[in-house]
Amino acid sequence: MKDSIIDGVIAQMNDTLSPTQLFELRRVMELALNDYEIVVAPCHKERTKQANDELLNSFISAKRIEGCSEKTLNYYHNTIQTWLANVSIELHDVTTNDIRCYLSEFQAKNNSSKITVDNIRRIFSSFFSWLEDEDYIVKSPVRRIHKVRSELTVKETISDEQLETLRDSCSELRDLAMIDFLVSTGIRVGELVKINRTDINFNERQCVVLGKGNKERTVYFNARAKVHLKNYLATRNDNDEALFVSLSKPNNRLTISGVETRLRELGRNAKVGRIHPHKFRRTLATMAIDKGMPIEQVQRLLGHCKIDTTLHYAMVNQNNVKMAHRKFLG
Repeated sequence: MKDSIIDGVIAQMNDTLSPTQLFELRRVMELALNDYEIVVAPCHKERTKQANDELLNSFISAKRIEGCSEKTLNYYHNTIQTWLANVSIELHDVTTNDIRCYLSEFQAKNNSSKITVDNIRRIFSSFFSWLEDEDYIVKSPVRRIHKVRSELTVKETISDEQLETLRDSCSELRDLAMIDFLVSTGIRVGELVKINRTDINFNERQCVVLGKGNKERTVYFNARAKVHLKNYLATRNDNDEALFVSLSKPNNRLTISGVETRLRELGRNAKVGRIHPHKFRRTLATMAIDKGMPIEQVQRLLGHCKIDTTLHYAMVNQNNVKMAHRKFLG
């Protein structure tokens, strides 16, 4: 606390005094305060909390304007709010060591993975970079905290055999159409539940979806998905505009959790392991890469801003690597 007070005074006098005078001022203040213990008054704590909360809310508002989804905004807000509940200093007094200690303690206390800790670091980095850009602080304390290295795990995709088994286990036309639509378009589950019937262009076998950051892009589906989708829609007698609705009345638009729950159930019934929407997306990316689609086109198909993200999705078949080696290097 003493250092924070001294740093605050030095910062305010920076434009008035010379470097030599600032050095002397710091020395005198350190001597003067050496025998004293400084305790934060309750009223000051409350003011600090209020000021920090206001800055957090302003940051969330800025991110909302940038187009972040409400899910992302809630994640940002809850992560930063949890940290703020453990500190009683103003944000301009936060040091790099404060952040490092919190991340270390959080990992130890919650037995969190390195990926989780790095996600928190990235959120802090975004928050403090915004504070710096808006001139609330001089320099972000997260700048010197580097990315947390974690082991890269090869995530599973759905094999052709598993996909056929999954299709055969479907007793509802909706489920069959949903599976083929997901695997042929590679769209996110959040994009799937927003699609309306009128968004589908059967002639061109394409559809415009609203992705992350409210960005529109065109996705494409194959002939199998087209046939199953038409068969499913022909059985519908509800008035909901959604492409996929619940099986039970009043047949409301499917939610993200509804799709996830149904796919898990289908996976268990078919005995093909854990099935979730993102697995179809990863499967499409892997198949596209294996069949020679340029990575830039796969990136556009999936709606990724950075090509590195696309590379993380696609698991290249080892046999293809072997054949490529023989072709180009053998």
